Amino acid sequence: MEIREASVAEHAKAGRVTAAAYDGLVRDPAYLERIADVAGRAPRTVVLVATEDGAIVGSLTLELARRVNAKDDPLEAHRAHIRMLGVAPDNQGRGIGTALMREAETRAHAAGKTEITRHTTEPMRAARAMYAGLGYERAPDEVLPDGFVLLGYRKVLGADSD
Repeated sequence: MEIREASVAEHAKAGRVTAAAYDGLVRDPAYLERIADVAGRAPRTVVLVATEDGAIVGSLTLELARRVNAKDDPLEAHRAHIRMLGVAPDNQGRGIGTALMREAETRAHAAGKTEITRHTTEPMRAARAMYAGLGYERAPDEVLPDGFVLLGYRKVLGADSD
């Protein structure tokens, strides 16, 4: 398996893989479209892909300096934020998500960040277990205007994140 930044030619495929991972777990079809829009967020963020034998099997978006949504509050200087982590459904449970998370942590630490955060939802039980196994702690939740709750997680980056 190789973890690297997505090329422009891979944006559409990375978006389809990531959206497939969320299909059935999110209730908003418009959000699935945003998940699939790698080309729309790649100029502002770092989009990582996991590949095996030339096929994209997972993707993760890392906000280091800019946000996925340009109108969101800017990141604090010490913080990176992970968005839209998804592994192709037929490849889940093989450590691909963990490998993507570790690479995001390494890149955030190299960029001088001392903390990395993540949001997830209640139905994503396997993801929540993975975050705990990687040393993430619960952080304040974010409640969206419609009442939907995003569960907050954070990790302090240090020597063990390299």
